[in-house]
Amino acid sequence: MFEAHFQTFEDPEGGVALTARLAAFRAELTQQKLTGFVIPRADAQQNEYVAPSEERLAWLTGFTGSAGLAIVLAREAALFVDGRYTLQAAVQVDTKAWTIESLIDPPPESWLTQHLSSGDRVGFDPWLHTSAAAERLAAACAKAGAELVAVERNPIDAVWHERPAPPLGPVSVHNAAFAGIAAADKLNQIRKQIARLGTDALVLSDSHAVAWTFNIRGADVSHTPLPLSYALVPKEGRPTIFIDPRKLSNSVRDYLESEADVATPDELTPRLAQLAHGGGSISLDSATAADALSRLVKAHGGKAVRGSDPVSLLKAVKNPVEIAGTRTAHQRDAVALARFLAWVDREAPSGKLTEIDAVEALETFRRETGALKDVSFPTISGTGPNGAIVHYRVTRKSNRRIMPGDLLLIDSGAQYEDGTTDVTRTIAIGEPTQEMRDRFTRVLRGHIAIARAVFPDGSTGAQLDTLARQFLWQAGLDFEHGTGHGVGSYLSVHEGPARISKLGTTPLRRGMILSNEPGYYKTGAFGIRIENLELVVPIEIDGAEKPMNAFETLTLAPIDRRLIDRRFSKKEVKWVNDYHTRVREEVRPHLDEATRVWLDAATAPIPYEDHFPG
Repeated sequence: MFEAHFQTFEDPEGGVALTARLAAFRAELTQQKLTGFVIPRADAQQNEYVAPSEERLAWLTGFTGSAGLAIVLAREAALFVDGRYTLQAAVQVDTKAWTIESLIDPPPESWLTQHLSSGDRVGFDPWLHTSAAAERLAAACAKAGAELVAVERNPIDAVWHERPAPPLGPVSVHNAAFAGIAAADKLNQIRKQIARLGTDALVLSDSHAVAWTFNIRGADVSHTPLPLSYALVPKEGRPTIFIDPRKLSNSVRDYLESEADVATPDELTPRLAQLAHGGGSISLDSATAADALSRLVKAHGGKAVRGSDPVSLLKAVKNPVEIAGTRTAHQRDAVALARFLAWVDREAPSGKLTEIDAVEALETFRRETGALKDVSFPTISGTGPNGAIVHYRVTRKSNRRIMPGDLLLIDSGAQYEDGTTDVTRTIAIGEPTQEMRDRFTRVLRGHIAIARAVFPDGSTGAQLDTLARQFLWQAGLDFEHGTGHGVGSYLSVHEGPARISKLGTTPLRRGMILSNEPGYYKTGAFGIRIENLELVVPIEIDGAEKPMNAFETLTLAPIDRRLIDRRFSKKEVKWVNDYHTRVREEVRPHLDEATRVWLDAATAPIPYEDHFPG
């Protein structure tokens, strides 16, 4: 009945089986006269999802998370991951061959300095690191009297004999009915930013920026409609897109050539060298531009001006057409979510369903909308202890049955042409424990605090992050991930530059879409996360002395009332009741009668008198 078209559940290679690869890799390092090498989880554009041909870290270590780095020395090897992946890494890699270290505090550079000897030569691929990352590595090596060496030939590629070919996903035009602004108008905005920067040209090294600027989409990586490409926008004259021509139909090529010259990816470096010759200044995105690009510009006498890609902020602030589209996408998605949640409530208490069953069912309900292009990331479906693994991906081997007394954490999203969704719900299967209710309520209160937040225009995500954690902190608890990330418009589900976290320094602007997803994870027991997407909107306040903003919740899916305990204020009860009323009113007309009955019960008001005043 149910099946997944966009996701697989096969177990990745890992553990001891990959130890022979590490030995072959070390032999290649010796051949290249290197005593060590740094392997990031990255492609040449720092994409979150990378093509199979770029999965060097996973091939060598077995670790399949979306963020990580490895350092291999002659006698030691370390894998660096953040708090989301600590449990996953310990399962996937051979811990006799690799130590698992922190990616954040302390950073990998500290480990490198401590483990190097004077005279060591540590290699790195300058196409896979930003210039800032390369400088940090160089400084760490220098502290130990070692040298960081840029290699022309990546030693992993030399021993990865079955490495897949680069992707050739077809490019499509993103219709103006969804994009809202023509490519010519976007280019005018970008040229104004180039003038502000005072440079001769801007390199778009992020494929998301290229896709947004020229209103195109592609199929080169999983779950994000990216056409892997670069663009060069001069302060005057026509821009150039660097993309494999095999991805372009005649009509798409004609469309692109109406606004830009089209060249192959191999032509990027000679074009940059030509621009740099004689002292040309070229803007490079410090977050995505490979160190190789900076080196190239400098080698040909140019000035590499590193900074924030101005397209990143332009893209993050959605235009009215994109905002209308995302509202429509979320209403469509809500119908699939209601059908799914009703199905879980009906079928899961039998103990016959598995985590994979849940993934397949949810994707099927979304496909039945007739508009699904892809899932926006692999669905996280974790029950019991698997729910405590923040970025858990179920496989045939790890697949658990969903049993009475469990919590099911389901984090999923969809790619529609009019918008990208991302939603997490935690569902009680049978009777939850008091500890589960307590933790869920603390998470929900933090979620509501973000949703109800009112803040001055120009506030940052770091200023709001504490709101989501305050009730967990009161019990000595916390979660090891950010509270929220930006979300694209039929682009990446994880979009910068804005985020809600202690590191979120970009001001939140009206039109930005961010997630609101506090959580709690008890290792070996259960996980809780509640996630909606929020749109930054203006709010009128009588007597306000400065412009103020608030959030409009886009996601429309019931929150499990069975997991809410009594420590709720009247304002919080009102928020839940108002939210559920809105869900019911907007979703109910599109459901079959049985699902309507379920939705009515799932969104029934919580009586005020059942809760403490506040």
